[in-house]
Order: sequence, then C-alpha cells, then structure tokens
Amino acid sequence: MTDRVQVAIVGAGPVGATAANLLGTYGVTTLIIDREPDVVGYPRAIGVDDESLRTFQTIGLAGEVLRSAIQNVPLKFFDASGHCLADIRPTAQDFGWYKRNIFLQPEAEAVLRRGLRRFPHVQVMLGTELRQIRQDADGVTLSFVGEDGAREVRADYVIAADGGRSTVRGLLGIPLEGSTHPRKWVVIDCANDPLEAPYTALHCDPRRPYVCAHLPDDRRRWEFMLFPGEDAGEMLAPDRVAGLLRHHLADPGVVDVIRARVYTHHSRIAARFADGRIALAGDAAHLMPPWAGQGMNTGIRDVTNLCWKLTAIVRDQADHSLFLTYEQERRPHAKAMIDLSTTLGRILSPTRRSLAHARNWFLRAASLAPAVKRWVLEMRFKPVPRYQAGFVAPGPHLPGVGRMFVQPRVETGEGTHPRLDDVLGPWFAVIGFECDPLAKLGDAELAAVKVFRPRIVKIVESRAGERHHRQHCADQDTIVVEDVHNELRPWFQARARDVVVVRPDRYVAAMTTADELGPVVTNLAGQLY
Repeated sequence: MTDRVQVAIVGAGPVGATAANLLGTYGVTTLIIDREPDVVGYPRAIGVDDESLRTFQTIGLAGEVLRSAIQNVPLKFFDASGHCLADIRPTAQDFGWYKRNIFLQPEAEAVLRRGLRRFPHVQVMLGTELRQIRQDADGVTLSFVGEDGAREVRADYVIAADGGRSTVRGLLGIPLEGSTHPRKWVVIDCANDPLEAPYTALHCDPRRPYVCAHLPDDRRRWEFMLFPGEDAGEMLAPDRVAGLLRHHLADPGVVDVIRARVYTHHSRIAARFADGRIALAGDAAHLMPPWAGQGMNTGIRDVTNLCWKLTAIVRDQADHSLFLTYEQERRPHAKAMIDLSTTLGRILSPTRRSLAHARNWFLRAASLAPAVKRWVLEMRFKPVPRYQAGFVAPGPHLPGVGRMFVQPRVETGEGTHPRLDDVLGPWFAVIGFECDPLAKLGDAELAAVKVFRPRIVKIVESRAGERHHRQHCADQDTIVVEDVHNELRPWFQARARDVVVVRPDRYVAAMTTADELGPVVTNLAGQLY
C-alpha cells in the first residue's frame, strides 16, 4: 500500500535535516530518508554563519548547535613569510548572531536529527536507498528499499537534499553547469591541537598553499594543495601525512590524525533548481570550493526559502506558482556564492611567485584604505541575497525589500530580552515601528492581512522611565515590544517607511506605511494564487 505525506525529503544531512525541522515546526506531515544508517562520523563543513543560526533559532535548536561551537572566529590571510595580509573580524550581529562560527558537523547533524523527535508528524527512515522517482500533476511517487524491504510513498512535493552525487538530480536528468578545479587538496583533521592560533588561516604560500583552522574539542584542520604528479593515494599514507605536517609542527607525533582525505573542488550549479514538484537543495543544487565556508550555509538558505512556501501550498494558503519563486530567488544567489568561493580560492592558490607577489602587493595596498579595510573587516564582500523578483511587493524597490530583516534584542512586557524572531514567531509578521500597523485598515484590507496569518508587532524605542507595553492597538492581539538598543530607528529612517511585512524566512516582502499597508498586503495576498 502506498503511504501519503505532504513533503518527502531525500537526504538527512544538515540541509535535509534542517528542512525536516522547519516542516515539523510548521506542522507539515513529512518523511525524510537517507541511505546512511547514522550520521557520518567525520567533519566536512566546519563553518556556520549568522543566517544559518537564525534558521536554527526558528526551529529552536540554535543554542544546542552552538553548545559545542566556537563563536566569532577571525579569518586571516597570510603570505609565505607569515605576514598577515588581511584580518577579517566581523563583530556586527545584524541578524542576531555572529557571522563566523566554527562547529563540528557530526555533532550539529546529531542535534538536528534529535530535534525531529519532537514532531510526531515527521517520520525518519535511515538506511534507506531511493531507487525510483515518478511524478505527475498531482504529486510524486518515491520507490525505495530499506531494512523492511521495498516500499512506495506518495508525496505532494519532494526536496532533494542528497548531496553532490544526488540520485534525484541524476534521475531527473538535470545537468551541473560549471567547472571542476584541476588541483586536488588533501584534508587532514587532527586531535590534540598544539598550536596557539584560535582562528582560521589561509596561507597564500606559493611553495604549497594551505589552510589551517582551529576547531572545537581541541582539534585542528589542515588543507594542503597537491601539485601535478603527486599521487592522491600516496599522499594519504601516514608518512606522507606526517611529512606535510612536519613543515608546520616541530613534532607531528604530538597530534592524533583523525582522518586524511583528498578532495576535488567544483564550481558548479544545477541547470535548474526545480522540476515539476521536486526541488533540489544544498549540494544537490550547487557545489562550491570551501574557501568562503558557504557550501552548507547556502543549502540552509535554500531550504529556509523553500519550506515555508511548500507549507503555504500544502495548507491551501497558496497555489503552485509560489513554488516557482524558489528557483527564481535562490539560484542567482547560489551562483554568487560559488563565484565568491572561487575568487577566494584564486587569491589563496597562486603557485607562481610573480603572481603571489602581485597579489600580496594588492592586498597590502587595499588594507591602507579605511573604506576597503572596513569592507573586508566586516565581511561586506559576502553576497547578500536580494530578491527583486519572486514573492515581494511589486513596484519601485526600496532598499529593504527582498533583503533579510535585522534582528535586534527587544524587551517584552514581562521584562525579558529575547531576540526579535522569538517574538515574531515562525510564520509571517507585520511590524510597525512607532506605529500601530493595522490602525488605518478597513475590513476588506484586514481580511487580506489575515490571509497570511501573521503575528502583529509594534516596536517602540526604549526611553528611560517610560513604559509602552499597555498601549492600545487596533488588534488586541498586537504585541508591543521595546527596541532595547535603539537600533531600528536608523534602519527605518534610511528607508523612509515605518511598516514591514516579513516572510517566514525573515526576508522583507514589503515596506510601506500604516496609511498604505492595505493595498500592499492586498497585492501580496493576490500573489499567493
């Protein structure tokens, strides 16, 4: 007998498990399968950024993921002589979290999988291999084999988060566009870290470019470029691994090598992110070099964008056209992240001394310009998604529309100081700054607002000795909070509006005023069907 779920997920790595937690939070019946019976025991991704942590916050797991992580870790570039060419230390927490955090992927995956136990409507099937996938106008049928034999499941939609060698992508015949880099890299993870270097270092040494990263639990990762003629298999022999480390450790024997593997880097993107009712996410949709630490994080962005849309569709709050905005919004940004990662690799990896000298001169000169230095220091070179098409209000685009909304600390009526998202809840929100956002709406416009089932929030400035929490609002369920550090006034003033409609993925769907909110929300509601 064929079972039925609203969404099926293929792949239970960090991207797939995050998607299942999001759908579980939204109340969607979900099945997640993975061919592996357990979490892969060695680290792959080591960096988690502020946007991913904001998603983990939505699913209630950010604190647990960070329990074994190192927060706010600098990123440094060094030349062959050990001179620091760039020291990237972003301290801003625009989205509520630090921008660079180092973690151990197996531990984070275990947290995400344990999180699924909270949801009786989410079923997990490990040690299960997908064999066939068929779709029609009404849904998708997945055929797979697990411990209990062959089985079929019918799903309204499918998320393929099954990695760079995606079975689903292959069955759909979707090609990967881009290139594979000619140089391979050997990655060595060690325990008993003897170095006093609590940062991630990219060593631009033409003799052999390498990366050295401090990890949690007294571990360190080394990544060394391999040269033409060096056999990948031979480089993993214990004596060759010790030889690589001997150039950087007085005694390689003091560390315990956990694993050594050779990787090939790719800069590739799927020709399309969606096919019928199936969406590709994470490495199934895009592959990038590791230098920006954005492979996994880009996948987390994918499913954060996708899962609320699938939820709205299966709840009959939107039609299939909303699904089509996933590729429209996510593919361009994924391509931008691939380009950034590729560029950083080019900065790191020149082996010709003349090129390395020119690069060093350029980086030193750039660091003398205050504006450029701030641009580097705060990681403003990292592409920020901006959705100018997709599910956003039409018309002239204000600077905040299609961008992620900021997340300051706020004070509630009970005197607590949560991050703003904890007040907004996991779904839509309509926020007024120093105004009641619904005060000017008529009955028809209020009905349009209710289509989104939003949480209504009024944010006021923090003024010493004044309390605002008992102010009357048009909707008695409106939540009034104070902006603890008064960070939002300049944000709203720069955009000359005082009301925002925030999507579940925390991107701004519309910026307007209390007087103009009605037509804007009515238009957005029309986009759902």
